[in-house]
Amino acid sequence: MGAYIIRRLLINVLVFFLITVVIFWLVHKAPGDPIAMMVPPDQLNAGSAAFIAAKRHELGLDQPLVVQYWHWLTGALHGDFGYSLVNGRSVTSLLGERFGPTIELMGTGLLLSLVIAFPLGIVAALRRNTRVDYAATVVSLGSVSIPAFFIALIAIYVFTVKFPILPSSGISDPSAPSLVDSLRHLILPAVILGFANSGPYMRYVRSSMITELGADYVRTAEAKGATRRRVVVRHTLRNSLIPVLTYVAANLPQQLAGAVVIEQVFAWPGMGQLAVSSVGRHDYSVIIGFALIIAVLVLISSLLADVLYTLVDPRVRLN
Repeated sequence: MGAYIIRRLLINVLVFFLITVVIFWLVHKAPGDPIAMMVPPDQLNAGSAAFIAAKRHELGLDQPLVVQYWHWLTGALHGDFGYSLVNGRSVTSLLGERFGPTIELMGTGLLLSLVIAFPLGIVAALRRNTRVDYAATVVSLGSVSIPAFFIALIAIYVFTVKFPILPSSGISDPSAPSLVDSLRHLILPAVILGFANSGPYMRYVRSSMITELGADYVRTAEAKGATRRRVVVRHTLRNSLIPVLTYVAANLPQQLAGAVVIEQVFAWPGMGQLAVSSVGRHDYSVIIGFALIIAVLVLISSLLADVLYTLVDPRVRLN
C-alpha cells in the first residue's frame, strides 16, 4: 500500500499543478474588472482611466498572463498565495480564519448525515418492501429532491420567526459568547446540511445491505444457528460498509458545496461565504485560493476512498 500511496501522491502533485494553470487562466479571463470597481467617486469621469491604468500597473495586472502566473506560482510554493484586491489582506489569513467555521459545519453535517442514513438504510434493508422501507425511501428522496436552501428558509420561519427558539444567523452572539450559544447557532445549519446529504448515503447503505443479506455466507451462518442480529452486526454490516465508506470519502467535496449554500443562508462566517462575496467583487486571489482548496479536497478524497476500501476489506490490494 505504501508504494501505491506514494505513486498516487506524485500523480496528485502533477494534477494539482495542471489545476492551478487552468484555474488561474479561467479566473483572469472571466468577465469583469476588479480594478474598475475600485475607482473613487471623484475619479469616475476623466480621471478613471488613469487611475485604472496606474492601479493595474501597481498590482502587476498589466503584465502578460504567463508572467502573472509565474509570480503567483513562485509565491505559492513559499506559502504566499497573494493578497486580496479588496482589502489588501493576505489570502492565507483570510481563508485561514474562515477554515475553522467551515470544517465545524461540514464535520457536524457529515456526522448527522451518517447518523440519519445508517439506521434508516439498515432498517429499510431488513424490512424490504414494507411500510418501513417505503417511509425510509420517502425520507431519502425528500433529502435529495428538496433544495437545502428551501428547507433552510422554512426552518428559519418556524424556529426563528414563528417560534423564536433558535438563532438564524452567525456563529455566536458577540455580546454573550458561550459554548451553549455556539451550539444553538450550529443546530439549524448543521441539521439541514446533514439531512440534505443523508439521502444518497441511506440509499447506498440500503443497497449494500440487501446485496450482502442475499449472499451465500449469510445463509451458511444462519444454517449454523447464528442469530439474525449476529449475522447483521458481525458480517453483513461490515461488508456493506465498503461501498458506503468509499462513497462518503469521495463525496467530501459535495459536503463543501452544500456548506457553501448553507453558509449563505445562515450568514455562517465560513470559506463559502467568503468565496461567494469574492466572486461578486472579482477578487482574483481569494477565488483562486478557495478553488485550490476544493481541488486539494477532491484529490485527497479520492485517495482516502481507495485507502479506506482496503482497510475495510483486507481482500482488496492496491497495486
